[in-house]
Amino acid sequence: MGEIIMPPEQRRGTVAVLPQDNSIMAVISRAAADPSCDIDKLERLMAMHERMQARDAEAEFNAAMAAMQSDIPSIAERGAIVVNGQKRSEYATFEDINDVIKPIMQEHGFAITFKVENVAAGLSVTGILMHRAGHRESTTMLLPLDTSGTKNAVQAVGSSTSYGKRYVMSALLNLTTRGEDDDGHAAVPVATVTAAQARQLQGLLDKCSDRAKTAFANMHGTPAEVQKAAFDQVLGMLGKSAKQNEVATQGGQDADHH
Repeated sequence: MGEIIMPPEQRRGTVAVLPQDNSIMAVISRAAADPSCDIDKLERLMAMHERMQARDAEAEFNAAMAAMQSDIPSIAERGAIVVNGQKRSEYATFEDINDVIKPIMQEHGFAITFKVENVAAGLSVTGILMHRAGHRESTTMLLPLDTSGTKNAVQAVGSSTSYGKRYVMSALLNLTTRGEDDDGHAAVPVATVTAAQARQLQGLLDKCSDRAKTAFANMHGTPAEVQKAAFDQVLGMLGKSAKQNEVATQGGQDADHH
């Protein structure tokens, strides 16, 4: 059958039927344009839209995180804890971690930022891992100020901040580190404190505030799990924290008597 030719007048009168947009935003737009639509219904539609967006953003975050994990290498431990001129242990510095991780995160649509706050027990360091889809995850670590050695007040804050950043970044990205002379396969057991040293730490910990105890548990677990190389540093930090709590407690008692 030949093509049906329509007169110009009839062609001009023909209206193309477009597919109706039934997306949630289209539904919201139509509801907003309808004078009879009540505000409660519109707010419920907006809340539904936000939940759907959050769900999709989380799914994209998880997929990108899974893809990124295979690209993250084990990071070399080039920092060292030195006590009395002797190297006691090694660790991956925040600068080394950031140099390795930053381009990998950018490739997969991630960025990380930190929030540092002063708290009664020392510092609170929060790491916030963000994805370009809009989802974010965060974790927080409480730390006493690192007053070991000859650090002044500013250096103590800087040391604890750097320590906290390393740990929250490692927790968010599931990072692993290794010694520079390690092939990445050997598992070397870490020496912990002696029973007597653990009792010494526990005695000081018992005198600390609840916040300090929580910070200690987040960092080390129990006194018996403290690394032997970190004993002097932890002992000094606990001693200062216990003294601060004693002064604060005594001040509160004196206020009650007046």
